[in-house]
Amino acid sequence: MRYPVPAAPHRVSDTIQRSRFITTVERVATVAEAEDFVRRMKAEFPDATHNCWAYVVGPPGSTGRVGMSDDGEPHNTAGRPMLTVLLHSGIGDVAAVVTRYFGGTKLGTGGLVRAYSGCVQQALAELPRTERVELARLRMEVDHATVSGLQRILPEYEAAVEAQEWGAMATFVVSLPASRADELRIAVANLTRGRATVADAE
Repeated sequence: MRYPVPAAPHRVSDTIQRSRFITTVERVATVAEAEDFVRRMKAEFPDATHNCWAYVVGPPGSTGRVGMSDDGEPHNTAGRPMLTVLLHSGIGDVAAVVTRYFGGTKLGTGGLVRAYSGCVQQALAELPRTERVELARLRMEVDHATVSGLQRILPEYEAAVEAQEWGAMATFVVSLPASRADELRIAVANLTRGRATVADAE
């Protein structure tokens, strides 16, 4: 499985009716990482009126590991709108904290929803992205006559050689996107006419 994730922490700020909003977005691979990120933001902005947050751990749009908090704002005016934006962003493994310094003008529930969702949208629009790729590792034993053929096809499957040994057989340990592992197994079997041994690497 592969999907877009934040490449680096990213922060934007905005002023809406005299309230200052600071939005920080970061990549989180686990719920524990998301919770730690929220704690760090609260520690960085301890004097803020609110530190509202939301996160999605897993592929874009997945709801199995999500979290959100209004952090004292009226119910469902901050955390849920932020989560909705994250779920529809096409980005996975992502957390956002919107820090608010109240400026004296109340925004109303509709205004709060627009402010918090808009802040996250703004941050994601400028967010540097990379790709999360789940990797598999395979151990392959082939006869020496087919080594050059094997080395030629590995790049086609985005496979990188981690280790190699030369004995009675040539042994290669490779890593590649998990989604392509079965394709490579078939290709190696075809290349060696079924005489190669291919197994998951320890």
